[in-house]
Amino acid sequence: MSGQKHYGQPRTVDEARLARRLSPVSVWALSLGCIIGWGSFILPGTTFLPQAGPAGTLIALAVAAVVMVVIALNYSYLIGRYPFAGGEFAYVHDTLGPGHAFATSWLLGLCYLALVAQNATALALVGRSLLGGVFQVGFHYTVAGYEVYAGELALALGALVLFAVLNVRGVRLAGVFQTMLVVAIVAGVGIVVAGAFGQLGPAVATPQPAFSPTANPVGGVLAVLAIAPFLFVGFDTIPQAAEEYRFSPAKTTGLIVVSIAFGACIYGALALLAAAVPASGFADWPSYLASASQLDGFAALPTFNAAFELLGPAGLAVLGAAACGAILSGIVGFYVASSRLLFALARDGLLPAWFARIHPVHRTPYLAIVFVCAVAAIAPFFGRTVLGWLVDMSSLGAAVAYGYASLVACIWATREKRRALMASGALGVLFSVGFVVLLLVPLPGSSASLGAESYVCLLVWAVLGIAFFARAKRRSGGAGR
Repeated sequence: MSGQKHYGQPRTVDEARLARRLSPVSVWALSLGCIIGWGSFILPGTTFLPQAGPAGTLIALAVAAVVMVVIALNYSYLIGRYPFAGGEFAYVHDTLGPGHAFATSWLLGLCYLALVAQNATALALVGRSLLGGVFQVGFHYTVAGYEVYAGELALALGALVLFAVLNVRGVRLAGVFQTMLVVAIVAGVGIVVAGAFGQLGPAVATPQPAFSPTANPVGGVLAVLAIAPFLFVGFDTIPQAAEEYRFSPAKTTGLIVVSIAFGACIYGALALLAAAVPASGFADWPSYLASASQLDGFAALPTFNAAFELLGPAGLAVLGAAACGAILSGIVGFYVASSRLLFALARDGLLPAWFARIHPVHRTPYLAIVFVCAVAAIAPFFGRTVLGWLVDMSSLGAAVAYGYASLVACIWATREKRRALMASGALGVLFSVGFVVLLLVPLPGSSASLGAESYVCLLVWAVLGIAFFARAKRRSGGAGR
């Protein structure tokens, strides 16, 4: 296999292989913990229901899950062929060359970094919505309409440093902690959903109206489907950490599929919960959502409001704990994904060599983790509005990565004459191109395309990437590793 000479044989002592300390349960938890973040508790009220309604949301999530499983089959094959850190970078570099590999990694790297920062700043939103703004203390200022408080900055920065230390101290420790967080997420959502069925019965599954009264049903479904790469971006933490499995890569197919299925079920359950239980004084979910932004505290957040309406303060506490688990698991998981991607780029000479240095005791890419922490720590100072422009680009970065991985799988399948894999690879490419079109091209009846600010951020990031790659190629004498 031509790829192994690049990624299986470290060039220096500092680039020795990462420690194999991840169990199957930890890998599954890394994936699901990244799929389910703070957004899963917020998107039903801001995106899913306003654009597609409960029925449209379930249709979009079902289609998205099937699409992601097809793409996941391509990843599962590639993990077996390239059991090394870096995931998409390794696959694309070996098959299509360093230019394509760098472009993929540049977009995906921003996606991971933005999601680390987004989850850290989401802790402040928990404080604002569920704890009466307890962290809104100290000096404050406004950026793009968002107020930034010293107390919330301290909270976000503290979380980033704490989980950087956790990740440096070993992937096994991070995996165990991630598993505990994921159990809290699943249990919390399960308790509240069970309470809803206990009080409302089967009506929970069929809230009315079924589609958004203010949006075209097809356009609404497409709008939700367009962000599927963002919704399920966590499953590709599995290939990023492939060098650290202490089990056969053949098991990753089941781990990825189960994490995607769990993610889709949790997204769907929270959307149905928000639609089935509007706030007191509102007849149905459309009238509630039309006024939700003017309400205070948890009443402005349909999922948390539903938990309170059903189970009182205890329900609010349970779902709040699940949300905190989702936020923290996102920080842990995307630390793993982003640092391993940087590690792979450095090991190939496209980033400074110090990114590939491994801690002598804990066997983790500690300087890459410190770098992720330092970069992510900048974002809280600019507020959630500006960060949101970058996060909106995350879907694009993930879609491009999924497309390249599927293309590589299709190329290898063609060489090996594996028809089933050829089909999944070709479908993965088509699906990914469809996601990119939905995100970049404004289509009639659909609100799925990126906003103007995100287009500007994308242009700036692309120019920076071209300049950085050109400099890296000159420094390396115009040849990859």
